[in-house]
Amino acid sequence: MTDHVEAQTSAGRVRGRWRPTTGPAGEGRMPRSAAFLGIPFAEAPVGPLRFQAPVPKAPWEGVRDALEFGATAQRGDPGVTLIPEPSVEGESTLNVNVFTPDPQATGLPVLVWIHGGGYFAGSPASPWYDGRNFTRDGVVTVSISYRLGFDGFGWIEDAPSNRGVRDWLLALEWVQENIAAFGGDPARVTIAGQSAGGGAVLTLLGMEKAQHLFQGVYAISGALADVPALRSEAFGRALAIAGGVEPTVAGFSSLDEDRVLALQKRATELGPRSLNAIIDEGLPLGPAVDGDLIMRPTRESLRAGVGADKHLVLGATDDEFTMAMTGGAAKALRWVPRALLLNKLGVPRSVRREYLAANADVVALGTARLAGRVLTDRMFRTAVADIASDRGAAPTWVYRFSWPSGHFGFAEHCLDVPFFFDCLDGPAMEPLAGPHPPQELADALHAAAVSFIVGGDPGWPVHRGDAGTVRVWDTPVRDEADGYASVSALRNIDS
Repeated sequence: MTDHVEAQTSAGRVRGRWRPTTGPAGEGRMPRSAAFLGIPFAEAPVGPLRFQAPVPKAPWEGVRDALEFGATAQRGDPGVTLIPEPSVEGESTLNVNVFTPDPQATGLPVLVWIHGGGYFAGSPASPWYDGRNFTRDGVVTVSISYRLGFDGFGWIEDAPSNRGVRDWLLALEWVQENIAAFGGDPARVTIAGQSAGGGAVLTLLGMEKAQHLFQGVYAISGALADVPALRSEAFGRALAIAGGVEPTVAGFSSLDEDRVLALQKRATELGPRSLNAIIDEGLPLGPAVDGDLIMRPTRESLRAGVGADKHLVLGATDDEFTMAMTGGAAKALRWVPRALLLNKLGVPRSVRREYLAANADVVALGTARLAGRVLTDRMFRTAVADIASDRGAAPTWVYRFSWPSGHFGFAEHCLDVPFFFDCLDGPAMEPLAGPHPPQELADALHAAAVSFIVGGDPGWPVHRGDAGTVRVWDTPVRDEADGYASVSALRNIDS
């Protein structure tokens, strides 16, 4: 039997490769899957297309090899990251990777994954995003690329706004048009992502123009941007001044990619006061409320009922950013008075007593752990509770990932991703999860994700407004009646 397999897309024929799946065999589980890598859904965003809306890929003749990951918008060595997300050189950065149990199948559910990276980094070419164990369980899996940083999200006077968002939309349109050729059902699409990718799928959930492209949403540690239009414009004008050009397509096109990346890096470097600015104001680059694609901040859209017919799973890890307070930072924080720390992190006196009482277990672990929990709560966990409340009676399921990493000793940012994908046998696992992450927890979490993608229900009670059951992913797995009660005090200041 040949290792190669072909499929017909709207732009032309592609050649992929059969590969084995992993994990225990079982009823309905597939022993192999087909991978089609680097299929372009748009023309390369270079030259006159660089700062424009994505243009669908023109047809090609013959059979196009889809055997290697396509070029990524992330450039160069990303350095040490929690998730291995390699960069791939090249110009054709708008592509999709499709993993399918069988291209000849029909009506299979579909998972579309949007990677994270703060809207300026990340790559769909991660071995962790390999869909082999979703395909093992009968789910067609697609990972997509999109323009990052200023090229994807920066304001330019005469350019389309939110170019990275437009990339998401065109990739999802590609899925609607082509996924049946890979065995998938365009009427059974779930979009999912983590961190900025989690924010991406929540942004899409709140967009009227995206509603026809998916039926379910799974948001892992979602980081919403919702950059105000004036802030986005101010950032773009400042970057143009720094580059010595006009804030126009012609002006920015006169700067090569490396120059724009250098200017962007300098403009977004974290300084002594920038952490508070990010907590209070959000990220400077990311989906902007442009009045065109994104009509209003996402939470306002959800409260108005946009996406209320879509099923949503969302949650966060217990200590997303506590790792930023380890090592030298932890030693320095030992001498910082608690009141000063809470003041610096934007926790007003009026809620401190309530917040500290609700987090007494973390307070007992010292100043650094408390600082990490406050950062986590203000940037991630309050948003989970708020969005669940915004959705009201819309079908919503809420979770916490609480299993403590065998490396860090707490549930840090990104830790739940390999459990979601059931890829604990993947590379670079020990620095994140420690030497022996529990496979039984991956089995349970991944099975719940499959259940949601296949049938629209992850398997624990639905959450209603401000109250409801929260699934706690730990060993053992448990459910709590109000799993986000510890952030209630902060919701009063962050709403």
